[in-house]
Amino acid sequence: MAQYDLIVIGSGPGGYVCAIRAAQLGLKTACVEGRETLGGTCLNVGCIPSKALLHASHQLHEAEHNFAKMGLMAEAPKVDWAKMLAYKDDVIGQNTKGIEFLFKKNKVDWIKGWASIPEAGKVKVGDEVHEAKAIVIASGSESAPVPGAEVEVDEEVVVTSTGALELGRIPGSMVVIGGGVIGLELGSVYTRLGTDVTVVEYLDGIVPGQDAEVAKQFQKILKKQGIKFVTGAAVSKVERAGDGATVHYAMRKDGAEKSLDADVVLVATGRRPYTEGLGLDLKTSQRGQIEVDDRYATSVSGVHAIGDVIEGPMLAHKAEDEGMAVAEMLAGQKPHVNYDVIPGVIYTHPEVASVGLTEELAKEKGHKIKVGQFSFMGNGRAKANFAADGFVKMIADAETDRILGCHVIGPMAGDLIHEVCVAMEFGAAAEDLARTCHAHPTYSEAMREAALACGDGAIHA
Repeated sequence: MAQYDLIVIGSGPGGYVCAIRAAQLGLKTACVEGRETLGGTCLNVGCIPSKALLHASHQLHEAEHNFAKMGLMAEAPKVDWAKMLAYKDDVIGQNTKGIEFLFKKNKVDWIKGWASIPEAGKVKVGDEVHEAKAIVIASGSESAPVPGAEVEVDEEVVVTSTGALELGRIPGSMVVIGGGVIGLELGSVYTRLGTDVTVVEYLDGIVPGQDAEVAKQFQKILKKQGIKFVTGAAVSKVERAGDGATVHYAMRKDGAEKSLDADVVLVATGRRPYTEGLGLDLKTSQRGQIEVDDRYATSVSGVHAIGDVIEGPMLAHKAEDEGMAVAEMLAGQKPHVNYDVIPGVIYTHPEVASVGLTEELAKEKGHKIKVGQFSFMGNGRAKANFAADGFVKMIADAETDRILGCHVIGPMAGDLIHEVCVAMEFGAAAEDLARTCHAHPTYSEAMREAALACGDGAIHA
């Protein structure tokens, strides 16, 4: 029996960051992981492999559509699917090995196996029981089933994101159930590779929770790229049919029953907390999330929880922040996570990024607002790079000028959003950002122009 100051259950972004930070602060730390590799869903079958395929397929799109415009007359590349998957796997390997190295460097013990908590202060892995002054549950999430529908996932024809990242072939057709981040990112990959992709969404529009104007423009751009959309549709059943499957759904507006055939069906209706096998009676919400207080403490003394298993957006960086915070709390520090400044990114092309309040939510909360908007059509760098689709939309308080939120659809949106994150963290006004010099020509000038538009007006509009 080994004794630790802290045992972290799960080595995803929340878990491994928590373990490393705790070790840096002098706590004797172990991390329990049952996979063959560290990194959790994100590094193994989520964020990282999907970004590798997004990058590869975007390069193909550029070669097919924009190279000739720039005078690059070589023949468009052919897709070697096996090699593309090998490239994706290599990227995964580099990252997971990197975490192994960081564990060794920081003296974090990797306890291999699946964990349960027989009682407070003890973690059982296999036949061994380890003692810990504190336990952090960071076991992540799993794909959620389609609500109220008969859908049997086999990860070959009817797949989750895990199966979609390792299909044996590029399918001729694909139905994506769910118009959220995961479905649209993977739908984009396969559309670029030549698959006929249709997204079936229960709501009347895609990406729920996004600024309405951004969501509308986003759907328009994706449609132009070849993705088809069926919105306001409730899926009732997915049937295997020959080598493919049939998706049955009813239109919410009039109840009309319809169906779609496809070689592959991707179930992308969100994720749910994964707490199977923990063996501890913890207080949870109706949605199965572990309830915690402001110190991430659960209903059982000495047991904490972070990341996807607790309330809040299921984002790797949110879990990382929580992992650092709970480690620092356990080490006697007083950290803080600002949940009002957690960005969200969709890694399609163009990217979509947001932080803070949408226009709709700001009004709902009673704010008097002003909105500054700037199109990438007015940005020289974007036009030169065939990336002028989209815009920046900044929301500021009409009385104080304090930035309340920002929403970007356009090139490198996931990187651009962070200057607004920093600005909001320090309580900056739109004018503060507008008066900050931005290098020319860069995409970032669009951020400054949107801030200017919150005042006297953008220069290049």
